[in-house]
Amino acid sequence: MTTSHHSKVLKQIGNKPGKHAKYLKHNVPKVRKTGDVTRKCLRCGRTGAHIRRYGLHLCRQCFRDNATKLGFKQYK
Repeated sequence: MTTSHHSKVLKQIGNKPGKHAKYLKHNVPKVRKTGDVTRKCLRCGRTGAHIRRYGLHLCRQCFRDNATKLGFKQYK
């Protein structure tokens, strides 16, 4: 079975309870409660280069697009 997402495999295994349980035990992604992966950009969903300061919760690319609308000034 070759697929890109674990839920598709679960549909294929469906009626085989032994294989279904084993697959769930070893292959379903872990739910993350802490760390960088839990913080996502509110606008695009990226996890990298995340700006939390002032409660922005934006990635750097979205911040750059919206900085003037948010009231930030660019100093040269």
